[in-house]
Amino acid sequence: MKIDHVSLTIFTWDNIPRTSYHAGSFTQPLSNLGLLRIRTDSGHEGHAFLGTASNPASMDGPQLIRWIKPLLMGANPLERERLHGRMLKLSRNVSYRCIGAADVALWDLAGKIAGLPVHALMGTQRNAIGTYASSQLLPDTAAYVEQALFYKENGWCAYKIHPPTVPETDIKVCEAVRKAVGDDYPVMLDSTWSYDYYGALKVGLAIQEMGFKWYEDPLADEDILSYVKLRQKLNIPIMATEYPAGALDTYPIWLTQQATDYLRGDIPNKGGLTTMLKTAHLAEAFRMNYEIHHSGNSLNNLANLHLALAIPNTTWFEVLLPDGAHRYALAEEFHPDKNGMLHAPTGPGLGAKIDFDLIKRKTEGVLE
Repeated sequence: MKIDHVSLTIFTWDNIPRTSYHAGSFTQPLSNLGLLRIRTDSGHEGHAFLGTASNPASMDGPQLIRWIKPLLMGANPLERERLHGRMLKLSRNVSYRCIGAADVALWDLAGKIAGLPVHALMGTQRNAIGTYASSQLLPDTAAYVEQALFYKENGWCAYKIHPPTVPETDIKVCEAVRKAVGDDYPVMLDSTWSYDYYGALKVGLAIQEMGFKWYEDPLADEDILSYVKLRQKLNIPIMATEYPAGALDTYPIWLTQQATDYLRGDIPNKGGLTTMLKTAHLAEAFRMNYEIHHSGNSLNNLANLHLALAIPNTTWFEVLLPDGAHRYALAEEFHPDKNGMLHAPTGPGLGAKIDFDLIKRKTEGVLE
């Protein structure tokens, strides 16, 4: 069995709500995605989406076709580990977003060849996982309170705040949300690399006293020395490593320096499910959580779900708000049930129902 076709169909993603998760970063109302097709001479076809609301596929697509397609053509698609290793060696020429998309499509293809869901190929750990709502940057404290209460009342398992990133203001937002949802409802804070050490310590001590579940990305991702100092001062679990972009070799310094309590990763920043699965097992060996980061488009997030179902050391599934900035081009999206649970897909591969009619209507071009 050999790969005999690789193409990327670029299609328009419009009507995206203006959204930000930290100061100075906004999605635009128009972007595009790329439907990656990897097909074999046996007729099996794997899919992935390249691109997000803020990183259009047209930016990365030519790299994928120029560098990754020649590597894949004629290869055995089940030799995924070898192919992933070869793709990583191209990282000076091609983005990790491209490597991640190709890796997801290969996992989808392998599942379809085997007639099994991706989580079963990995080794299913559970058949359902709880979800948490992950806020966008909201206009005021009242908006955070309203949103947190909405998701609590609708059965979701937890709520994460992306705050205004001013320490004193952020503490007030956290206090208001904690008071509104009560002491027993899990709440987390993601400060999006925004504080210096002293601001991070001030906020960390405050949310620790409030009983927050974890404290995510308080400092710049390269400021490992300050992470070490911060972790020595706080009891609340600190979570970093979402960035920098890279593969498994981005993690050892965080472990050897004891700079974080939890590891983190996603498909576009870490080069796909293959890196993420390895990192989750690495974290497990150190008795650490591996909390999966939202991955920017519907197929990536479906792939995230398969991984979450196959590892024991992730707590919940992240759903980044609002839906319109992250869900697109599936005929059937996946949503939590009334108890905030997402259930295991049963179809082969990712089990996705892609909206091929929408893609055809919105096609801007095909890269081959």
